[in-house]
Amino acid sequence: MKVFFDARQLGHAPAVYFRRGAAMPHQEQPQRAVILRDMLKSEGFEIRPPRDHGLAPIKAVHNSAYVDFLPDAHARFVKSAGSEALAIPTMHPGVRRGKEPRDIHGQLGWWMTDTSTPLTPGSWDAAYWSAQTAVEAAEGVMSGARAAYALCRPPGHHAMRDCANGFCFFNNACIAAHHMTSTFKKVALIDIDVHTGNGSLDILYERGDIFFCSLHPDPATYPTFYLGHADETGSGEGAGKSLNILLEQGASQDAVLSALDKGIAAIRDFGAEALVVSLGFDMAADDPLAAVAVYPDGFAEMARRLAALTLPTVLVQEGGYLGPSLADNARSFLTTFREATQ
Repeated sequence: MKVFFDARQLGHAPAVYFRRGAAMPHQEQPQRAVILRDMLKSEGFEIRPPRDHGLAPIKAVHNSAYVDFLPDAHARFVKSAGSEALAIPTMHPGVRRGKEPRDIHGQLGWWMTDTSTPLTPGSWDAAYWSAQTAVEAAEGVMSGARAAYALCRPPGHHAMRDCANGFCFFNNACIAAHHMTSTFKKVALIDIDVHTGNGSLDILYERGDIFFCSLHPDPATYPTFYLGHADETGSGEGAGKSLNILLEQGASQDAVLSALDKGIAAIRDFGAEALVVSLGFDMAADDPLAAVAVYPDGFAEMARRLAALTLPTVLVQEGGYLGPSLADNARSFLTTFREATQ
């Protein structure tokens, strides 16, 4: 299995974000990638840097003006507000597509905005090379590799077509999936991060060539809210090509695996020729943002079931935060997937 990572992804280093009305230490820290990188090295994975594929693969998925906004956005913010200010939005244009949740914290965001993705001096380089890492993994599979893992950080599956959201700037998994459609007529993207792949749903909702499935708790009561409801199944050419499988908060490992089986069955029915996995280790029972209870053996079983699809597969790193089992969960999934695809 090919593995890709670029150290420039460590440059995005947000100190705090706002959650439930209070500032707190930011969960999406560079140390996450360091832990995963060091585990990969200890397990004998060869880690390669990605090539620079430029902006075209990113702009194929994201609004061009949004992409062009980001490179100097932090510098412009500091010039206006000073270096001590936190580079987050405090104004907004209005609501986006989705549904108003019942949870008060979600309702505040529905009428206000997201503050979880502050810009820092290294954010642009980190986001850019995170996306390049995903493209390089896609290139590896398009060139004949059975599987490739993109250690992407910051993550991407909450980033929508024209906005950052939920720790994410560029939707790395969608960038990889779209890139792969030049080789494969039908690509499936399955999101097993504990949070809904709301950005991926937004980007892929009207596409018929990429099937999207996400496993997550009900967005009426669990972040990132708004998108990911069971009745959101796609529209236009994408009608029937989106599947949101809702989990109970606190769901057991067996319940998560059962939901995964439903997603895998749908991928088979779609007739996918290749697979992208939005891989989140925040399904773990001891993750700081935990909502369900998956353990290392459960991550290994998820890997076995996904590998059994026998599809060329790109694994794109999403969540999984600084909980005690992060390295163990990653080791269980990635070594199992490597063994199953050799």
